[in-house]
Amino acid sequence: MPEKKNFLETAPVGRLLWRLALPTVAAQIINMLYNIVDRIYIGHIPDIGAAALTGVGVCLPLIMIVSAFAALVGNGGAPRASIFMGKGDNASAERTLGNCFVAQLVISVLLTAALLVWNRDLLMAFGASDNTIGYALDYMNIYALGTIFVQLTLGLNAFITAQGFTKTGMFSVLIGAVANIILDPVFIFGLNMGVRGAALATILSQAISCVWVVSFLLGRRTIWKLRLRCMRFRPKLLFPSLALGLSTFIMQASESVITVCFNASLQRYGGDIAVGAMTILSSVMQFAMLPMQGLGQGAQPIISYNYGAKNIPRVKKTFKLLLLSSLCYSVLLWACVQIFPRAFAAMFTSDETLLAFTAPALRIYTGVLCLFGIQMACQMTFTSLGRAKESIVVAVVRKFVLLLPFIYLLPAILPIDDTTAVYTAEPVADFLAVTFTAVLFSFRFKAALRKLA
Repeated sequence: MPEKKNFLETAPVGRLLWRLALPTVAAQIINMLYNIVDRIYIGHIPDIGAAALTGVGVCLPLIMIVSAFAALVGNGGAPRASIFMGKGDNASAERTLGNCFVAQLVISVLLTAALLVWNRDLLMAFGASDNTIGYALDYMNIYALGTIFVQLTLGLNAFITAQGFTKTGMFSVLIGAVANIILDPVFIFGLNMGVRGAALATILSQAISCVWVVSFLLGRRTIWKLRLRCMRFRPKLLFPSLALGLSTFIMQASESVITVCFNASLQRYGGDIAVGAMTILSSVMQFAMLPMQGLGQGAQPIISYNYGAKNIPRVKKTFKLLLLSSLCYSVLLWACVQIFPRAFAAMFTSDETLLAFTAPALRIYTGVLCLFGIQMACQMTFTSLGRAKESIVVAVVRKFVLLLPFIYLLPAILPIDDTTAVYTAEPVADFLAVTFTAVLFSFRFKAALRKLA
């Protein structure tokens, strides 16, 4: 324990952030491949690729909901455990881990039951058509059975990273991703299972990652250990963790709600091809979101620990480096997408009609991606400081106050075709959200540090 404290408290911030962020960014890039490799393989299935890709795209809101619940528990409990560790209270950190573990088990059972009972109704409401519902059900019926593996892998891995074991956290994702990349073509093409093979490969890969994560938290290397005595329900530990994770939950769950709204509007104005394009657009957006989340996760142990230890200069310096790194990445990716939109779309489909439709839509949809590094750096820092209210506010404003209304308003007021207007809602909302977040952060960050001092 003293060695870990010295590591987070005294190592040069620049090199420390690099050491912690590099594995977490790598883990998120691997996780990104994990999430999109199914879509890449499915989109290239002969004859049915475009329709199958659209069907799996309709499943994305449900998959996002599962991941969002994992983030609710893990991304809320892990920063609080880091803050406890910074205060020298390792016992409370372990009890936080134990309570979050039990919460994830309960959530997994409830989600699995809901997905198996109501999946057809949900998928039809989310934009499936008679042409695509079969593919959507084939995928979702199998994926639902692996909900517990997704919950435990994503949620508990946050506790590994929050201790500073970022390489171990990276391997948690790497093991599953490699397994998925290998199993996908075997099941999809080799065993001729199609969409069902992609879902089976995914849940088996998640199960392998889950075994790795739980084994580490039961082993000798971990600072916070999964102990039966720490799993007794403690409202004073669990509820604040859930409150802190609520912002990340809202951010991810709102992606699900927004995807549903996008799909419904696009099905109305552009049909299956517009919904299929949206699957590709949201997949490309993950190229931006997940690596920046990795940067934030790498910075989180440093910010949370030093905030708990009342080391204000290190908190400030870490945030500045996080902001600069996030901005550089978002600008670089924005430039690549704007210059080569067709190349990004071609990763997911070889259907010429879908390619021609998606490329210009991708330029519009990612129009303000260059500024998104500001949004992510501020939101991740709010979470690292334990500022639950501010994290929730910026998440709600971006998705529900801005984007959701624009999806329905812009087709009625913009002098362009309705489908293009729906895609335009994303950059308009993102520009306003980044402006709001930057202003709010400039005030609340200073207030939090003044209160700490």
